[in-house]
Amino acid sequence: MRLSFQARTIRYFMDERAGILNWNEAARSDASSVPSAAAWLGGLGILPFAGLSLATFFTRDALKTQLLFALLAYGAIILSFLGGIHWGLAIGAVPQTDNTLLRRIALSILPSLVAWVALLVPFSIGFLVLAAAFVAMLVVDIRASRMHEAPAWYPKLRWPLSCGAVAALFLGTFS
Repeated sequence: MRLSFQARTIRYFMDERAGILNWNEAARSDASSVPSAAAWLGGLGILPFAGLSLATFFTRDALKTQLLFALLAYGAIILSFLGGIHWGLAIGAVPQTDNTLLRRIALSILPSLVAWVALLVPFSIGFLVLAAAFVAMLVVDIRASRMHEAPAWYPKLRWPLSCGAVAALFLGTFS
């Protein structure tokens, strides 16, 4: 019997027996399916990357500078969001050692710090810093999924979104 979207979503977030997050069970239950809400919202989230990076090629002067900053700022926000996902996964995980929790939470705040630095340096460097950080976060996300710290479907969502974000940031670098 196929579960409804709501039932699958609840199953991903709550272990019915314990009332706590349990990605291990969720990963086994429906490993191949990216929830449609995540797919749609992720796809919509890539639109500002595409629109801003392409618009920079058709503008000049002050408007181009504003568009480049908007692209850089949006990339910084999304990178911080990716770190926030890991914060949520860490604090909601089944009981874990203090060292594991510290490692996971420390890793979750790094993207925000990198994003902040990317906003402080010249655009060309900031775009490259963000692009490298998106690639690094993809590696972290794949590892987290393999270790059952994130849903099994998460890398399938992140691959195309990360590729789109990195491509847009590279376009911003060279526009």
